[in-house]
Amino acid sequence: MDLGTGLFTCQRRPDDDRSYEAIYDELLELGAAIDDAGLASAWVSEHHFADDGYLSGTMPALGALAAATDDATVGTCIALAPLYDAVRLAEDAATVDLLSNGRLALGLSIGYRDTEFENFGVPTDERVPRTEEAVALLRGAWSEGPVGVDPEFHDIDPETTVTPDPAGDPPIFLGGAAKPAVRRAARIGDGWCAPSSLSLEGVEKRVEDIRRVRDEEGLDGDFQVYVLAHGFVGDSREAAWEAMRDGYYYLQRRYAEWYEGEAIDELPAERRAELRDDAVFGTPDDVVAELERYREALGDDVHVILRTYYPGIGTDAMVDCIERLGEEVAPRV
Repeated sequence: MDLGTGLFTCQRRPDDDRSYEAIYDELLELGAAIDDAGLASAWVSEHHFADDGYLSGTMPALGALAAATDDATVGTCIALAPLYDAVRLAEDAATVDLLSNGRLALGLSIGYRDTEFENFGVPTDERVPRTEEAVALLRGAWSEGPVGVDPEFHDIDPETTVTPDPAGDPPIFLGGAAKPAVRRAARIGDGWCAPSSLSLEGVEKRVEDIRRVRDEEGLDGDFQVYVLAHGFVGDSREAAWEAMRDGYYYLQRRYAEWYEGEAIDELPAERRAELRDDAVFGTPDDVVAELERYREALGDDVHVILRTYYPGIGTDAMVDCIERLGEEVAPRV
């Protein structure tokens, strides 16, 4: 099992008086801590036009993380594929891979927020074909010679060669929980990322479906399963929960507002209880025991991305959590 962390969103809560410059400095400090702790990966996430400044520039952020780290994979979990010029994404991602000496992992999804599509001028009913085309163009751009793809949404000559090539062969994985999204990942991706909203049983069911699809369709090659979960490490379960709670609830409230389309002052008590039950937190022993459930259900070849970045809870608390993940959890899983 590989264990990474993030997701860096760089949001500024209303009760946080820091500048955005300070918040982005925090991102780099935490990225360096992830690398020093020996964790497998550091991740950024993407959204646009959010009043709390949710990270929008994934490639610049990954370039900075590449410079702040030496060994950890740096990746997007998730970049919104339909909103990109796919050829420019191929160039920018190759640049990040070169800066990191081959440590990039590129996670993509189709997106869901209407305001993002409206302001980028992309029809929402083109989300799926644009994402599928982006994957094809990325692979073509990173291949030897011309792209060899005649795309619908990008006016590029198939004989064009995109340069420079990435340092390695960056994996392209897809996110999503719905059956079409999961099967799309099985067919065209190098992996699939399970969102944190899924229960372990839900993840297991979808992984079985992926393996069945790939077996039935004769799809060979490596395929990585990534699993997102929220969590934290502390001296006790209550200490870990106290440290993560406010930032965790803030994140979930913002996501709920985007889904519901209206402001939410506070999450309902029932929802708060569900979120606590879903999180992986506590002492190192508690976290190891919970991660072992993932291993038992999904096997050894799973990459867990434990979300320990929570806006406004304090840099020192997150650094301490990262260090304990590296020293007291990762060696045991």
